[in-house]
Amino acid sequence: MAKKQKTNLSTTEPGISTAATEQRPAANTPTVDKPKLSIYDFKVQAWIVALLAFIFYANTYFNEHAHDDGIVIIKNEYVQEGFAGLKGIFTKDAYDSYYRQLNTVNQLAGGRYRPLSIATFAIEQQFFGATPEDKVDSLLKQNFTYGISGPEERKLVSNMHMRHLFTIFWYMGLVVVLLYFLRAIVLKDNPMIAFLATILFTIHPIHTEVVANVKSRDEIMSLLFICLTFIFAFKYEAEKKLLFLGAAMLSLFLAFLSKEYAITLGLLLPLAFYLFRDYSIPKSIRAFLPYLAVVAIYLFIRIKVAIGDSDQTLPEFFANMRHGNENSDKEILNNPYYFATHTQKIATEIATSLNYLKLLIFPHPLSADYSYNSIPYKDFSNWQVGLSLLVHSATIGATVFFTFVRKEFKVLAFAGAFYILHLLLVNNMVFNIGATMGERLIFHSSVGFSIAVAMLIYWICEKIQPAATSKTALIGIMSVITILCAVKTISRNPDWETDQTLFFQDINVVPNSVLVNGNVAAAYISMSDKEKDENTKNAYLHKAIGLLDKAIAIHPTFVAGYLNQGIAYYKLGVLDSAQKCLDSVRKNYPSYPTLKSLYTLLGDYHMRNGWNNYGKFGRYPEAIKEFEIGISIDSTNPELYYNLGGAYYSNHQPAEAIEAWSHTLKLNPNHTQAQQGMNAAYNILHANQAPKSPDPNGKKNPGIELAH
Repeated sequence: MAKKQKTNLSTTEPGISTAATEQRPAANTPTVDKPKLSIYDFKVQAWIVALLAFIFYANTYFNEHAHDDGIVIIKNEYVQEGFAGLKGIFTKDAYDSYYRQLNTVNQLAGGRYRPLSIATFAIEQQFFGATPEDKVDSLLKQNFTYGISGPEERKLVSNMHMRHLFTIFWYMGLVVVLLYFLRAIVLKDNPMIAFLATILFTIHPIHTEVVANVKSRDEIMSLLFICLTFIFAFKYEAEKKLLFLGAAMLSLFLAFLSKEYAITLGLLLPLAFYLFRDYSIPKSIRAFLPYLAVVAIYLFIRIKVAIGDSDQTLPEFFANMRHGNENSDKEILNNPYYFATHTQKIATEIATSLNYLKLLIFPHPLSADYSYNSIPYKDFSNWQVGLSLLVHSATIGATVFFTFVRKEFKVLAFAGAFYILHLLLVNNMVFNIGATMGERLIFHSSVGFSIAVAMLIYWICEKIQPAATSKTALIGIMSVITILCAVKTISRNPDWETDQTLFFQDINVVPNSVLVNGNVAAAYISMSDKEKDENTKNAYLHKAIGLLDKAIAIHPTFVAGYLNQGIAYYKLGVLDSAQKCLDSVRKNYPSYPTLKSLYTLLGDYHMRNGWNNYGKFGRYPEAIKEFEIGISIDSTNPELYYNLGGAYYSNHQPAEAIEAWSHTLKLNPNHTQAQQGMNAAYNILHANQAPKSPDPNGKKNPGIELAH
């Protein structure tokens, strides 16, 4: 009985083991020209994955700005300055501009130093039309706010369309480089599996957040330069040309400047040397030593930027990286485990790791947000925790086993290591990331997942005989997966058009998320500004208040919730409730930058009401009461005191008028009308006469007229 031949997964064509190697023709044997175009050729495969990337994300071109685009791009002063802002981008935290606008300090543990992608936004802005440095502050406060209209809005939207297009190009470049990386290093013996893995990565719907949200370009650039580091490092090991070593070290540095994930190369690059160049463990470590210089330089820059001018020590910096700091630790939106016990925190982190895998296997439904309270706390009795422990322990065990015992499964070993190491960076078990989870955060790990699934599909099809049926099965499976992913991805992309479209969709997925409820409420308030029908306008505002009631009930110190609720009440004319909301903001965040202006709005409301409903009808006592209410809300508004003085003057109370106008002049010494009013009031007191109009032409009294 003939011995059964062992299946070889390193073949390049399913069911045909001899296709793995190219046979040399015997002497005097006529050669047969290879087809000019073959599915096994890199160029053909590269064109296919690049085209798939473009087709899947072409409709993101029509998107505007959503989620973190606002704080990283639109309201980032360094980005708006174009080339002039590059120095600030490379020497400051990624959110430095945002924190300064909020009059606060870094709220995220360890800071975020990711300048490279932000630098590309500034370069783009230079060509779109950079803003002069001396005009940036006023521009950020006036034009680049929600609800802008006219030429500024059209320019902003047009700019964002182009940014989306550039992001698509970055993604196309990434998948081509990923294909080369897999073909040249990981799956050198089987370009077909490398091709399948790259297709699966390219079309996976969980990547919609990365590509459809321009801010997440840092994820694309990080993985791109990680792949280039592998490619150039292996070229250097093969040819020992310093040019390749320099290119590898530069790629590693650029990967770090894109995002911190490049730290995984400290293990993955030596592992790749060990698995794919058959180096010994000591030799693999020695081969990595030159790259430690890049790691040291990056860490020095990162720490210097993060510490800045503070008196934070180095041990404190690393402690904050792991556990958070006093700014982030008490804010549930930056520390979603603040209310959890230590056991609940660990259990929930373990269970959340399984959520990532679930979305990689079945990417539905998708959400832009998984902040507090979208994922409930769990304990170790929960089945998801147990299953997650089992799955991830098995993955780690298999990775170690395939690395050191069954090296013929080295590709699976590398895939498992790539998945686990990047997962550990984003599941809060090693570093505090300031969120429970995020779909964009599994982007790098999905490379390992795609490799493993591609090998599984290929192995299944390889078992099918004859070879023609095997090929048909492979084409059929990949076609079905591609179509399903296309439907999900292309339909998900428009959700990222604006904050409104995004969060109106995602509130159905994470109805208990504080941020999503708050953002939907903010969208309703913006919609009310554009609505002409009074009933519809009020309905939007009441919906916003209801959603914010829910968000505040979940997170009682939700500052943005109180702030927006106060605005909604103000627009409805319910001023007592509006003031209570602003008082809650002041209690929890006394330095909030727009708080004073909102109190001024409430004071102005009473000033207008005092004139329109009382003052111009001669009902001065009621006007006085309104002005005093306004002053109790905003005692820094000189016009309120001026109008109060005018009401007192008209009500034959010159002494009180003088006192009110003196407050006006303390706040605004150049207030001419107040000074004129005081002179008239003093004349009356000195002459012991009844008050007259200080205007010889018989105009209304000064305070009342100004209010009008």
